[in-house]
Amino acid sequence: MAYTALYRNFRPNCFSDVVGQDHITKTLKNQVISDRVGHAYLFTGGRGTGKTTSAKILARAVNCLNPKDGEPCNECEICKEILDGSLPDVVEMDAASNNGVEDIRSIREEVNFLPTKAKYRVYIIDEVHMLSTGAANALLKTLEEPPEHVKFILATTEPQKLPATILSRCQRFDFKKISEDNIVKRLKVICDESKINVDPAALKTIAILSEGHMRDAISILERCSQEGSENITIEIVKDLVGIPQITYISGITKNIIEYDTVGALDTIDKVLNEGKEVYNFLWELIKYVKDILVYKSTGKADLYSESEVKEIKSLADLVEKDRLLEIIYELSDLEGQIKFSAQKTIMFQTCIIKLCRKNSFKVPDEAIQSILNRLAALEAKVSGVKIQKEEPKEQLEDTKKKFEESLKVDLSQKKTVKEEISRVQAQWDKVRELLKNSKKVRLFTALANTKAFEENDLVWRIEFLRGLTDFNRTILEEQDNKDILKKALIQVVGKEIHLKFDKNISKDKPKEEKPTRSIKDLGVDINEIDE
Repeated sequence: MAYTALYRNFRPNCFSDVVGQDHITKTLKNQVISDRVGHAYLFTGGRGTGKTTSAKILARAVNCLNPKDGEPCNECEICKEILDGSLPDVVEMDAASNNGVEDIRSIREEVNFLPTKAKYRVYIIDEVHMLSTGAANALLKTLEEPPEHVKFILATTEPQKLPATILSRCQRFDFKKISEDNIVKRLKVICDESKINVDPAALKTIAILSEGHMRDAISILERCSQEGSENITIEIVKDLVGIPQITYISGITKNIIEYDTVGALDTIDKVLNEGKEVYNFLWELIKYVKDILVYKSTGKADLYSESEVKEIKSLADLVEKDRLLEIIYELSDLEGQIKFSAQKTIMFQTCIIKLCRKNSFKVPDEAIQSILNRLAALEAKVSGVKIQKEEPKEQLEDTKKKFEESLKVDLSQKKTVKEEISRVQAQWDKVRELLKNSKKVRLFTALANTKAFEENDLVWRIEFLRGLTDFNRTILEEQDNKDILKKALIQVVGKEIHLKFDKNISKDKPKEEKPTRSIKDLGVDINEIDE
């Protein structure tokens, strides 16, 4: 007998088995009981949350010969034929591969015929947002006023892509992400029936990794069960999905907190040499720093063992909340940028080095005294007047205070410029993401490896880090592409923006000047003169 995946073997056969969607299943059951089932439904939500499963259950429930409290019996002739896919009156169609006008026209012709066996002819159209514009328009009339013996159930992960005319013709049900507790309960049932031995901590980890998607959780469990181990542990789960060991995550977090660049890079090398994915490493690092922040704020770290909690406590004692927030923001920004980069490792290492730099530029007394002595020596040589090397204490303190205040001003200005550049670049990234999601591949590709800088409120300068090729220039000069880019900018920024395209990185781009503990910070170049 052919092997069947776990998520198919344990697909719910009645509404009561659907996990985490009680707000939907209760309504559907009541409609079946009162015989007030609508003619068109729209099921929306993330992958693996029960949309298609609920659609199949509803198709059986409205046609079942012996329904019980709004549930299909799954034992009558109609239910069995629907379950094995042999009943022609229930049609399941994938709009991703059947998205043409002709596919919808065939449905329009079929709906005029009465069902062969069942009470209703039910059409389940999955990923309905993939229908072409023509196909969606062809569906409208039938969807609005279908024959009494026809029911439509549409399912999609992206309802915002559907025309408003389709949305208004359907009863909409939003499937939410499934809670971790509900996922763990369902996985326990599957493990008991499949005789899979698994640690509770491993189930909790699988539930976290699934991010609210039941099918993903079952798929991870199935892969772990095929490792050949008698018992599934948290280490097996993490190793399977490419998550580094907690010791590595804790180690690099400590390196960042203590500004230990060498130690952080050594840890990265060890993790990558074990074949772990950079993206998984980054995801786990963000989560761990977040858990430290939560522990520092609430004293809770429920997912960790006693020894791990001790390590989290020791790290929490070493760092302030603002510093943890800064780390999370930097790593989260990197997570968004690294998806589209071909140099993930380099970007990750660069970000870690940046986080390991100290932001404090306080100048010690010895440095101030050294600067004053060298200035005094220079003035003496220039004027021919011999002066004392040691300055009065009051002058030292006053000079030190002015110097540190000037550094604060520089850092404040630097922060303002950095925030402004970051804001414009974030909006530019959203524009390119919008082009990508809209299938404007040529235009999106032409704008790859670009950075945006604001010249004024209405003009942005776009720089091509690898140069502006003639091919890309031709794409950008097409009027249709200009109009598309203009609309995308208005949608993201909220106003019309004029773009200037630079071939290479501009020399006048705002640069982050790093304060250093040197005499050069005073604005003059001085060579020390021996008396």
